[in-house]
Amino acid sequence: MKHLAAYLLLGLGGNTSPSAADVKGVLESVGIDADEERLDKLIAELKGKDLQELIAEGSTKLASVPSGGGGGGGPTTTAPGPGGPAEPEPEDKPVEEEKEESDEDMGFGLFD
Repeated sequence: MKHLAAYLLLGLGGNTSPSAADVKGVLESVGIDADEERLDKLIAELKGKDLQELIAEGSTKLASVPSGGGGGGGPTTTAPGPGGPAEPEPEDKPVEEEKEESDEDMGFGLFD
């Protein structure tokens, strides 16, 4: 991926047919060692091809790939178990908490 990114950067910079040495130079300028085998394979596959056409072709292929979520399932309902409908759970009454003194001063005053 880093080799392709360097190749594309060179293409954006105006080099319509970057060589392996060009790509290697870009990678080394940012402290990355180039993998000779992958670099040679990339150069061989892209030799004589127009980058803009490859990008346009790739974009049309990506447009046909589903990328959204499936939307999830609908709501589920649970059927009552054997013995009839489930008994309703008792409602919890809200518990009133004791009001404490304000914590605005956190126990000390600004000028104490």
